Amino acid sequence: MKNLDSTGLKRLHREWRRKTDSDVAILLDSVQTPFNVGNIIRTAAAYRVSHIWLSGATPLPSHAKVARTAMGTDRYISWSFCEKVEDALNEINESGFSLLGIELSEGASPMFEISIPQKTCLVFGHEDRGLSSTVLESCESVAFIPQLGRVGSLNVATAAGIALYEAHRRLWIP
Repeated sequence: MKNLDSTGLKRLHREWRRKTDSDVAILLDSVQTPFNVGNIIRTAAAYRVSHIWLSGATPLPSHAKVARTAMGTDRYISWSFCEKVEDALNEINESGFSLLGIELSEGASPMFEISIPQKTCLVFGHEDRGLSSTVLESCESVAFIPQLGRVGSLNVATAAGIALYEAHRRLWIP
């Protein structure tokens, strides 16, 4: 066994893209650390996220620290900024996405048990406060990522990577 060369990798990516017809987007609800935003953008580009809505205190992809962490992958992602999260929620609703909040909250279900519609917008919140009450109330469902260790929560960028993986794994066409 050996590593794939660039041609083999391109072939593999083409094959993977044919195995999904899902549309996954992201809403960042005041995720304020530039490193986290850049990391989420880079991961979103790897998972072919169709759009990222940035709202509230979330720094833009043009912010120097976001750009450095995203390493140019923002060019593969369509994004928009809405100062008020209500405006982002309206745009998401008009685009036909179901909102799936990723949050440790009352009534949340483990992500592996939740139904994930073909057109889903994953929602991630502020590093300390999580999703705002406005966003939580707008979500059709809320999921959490089960953790086995002694740490009570994950970094938001890490949670985004896990949630994107799980959403795409579940929406994969065998």
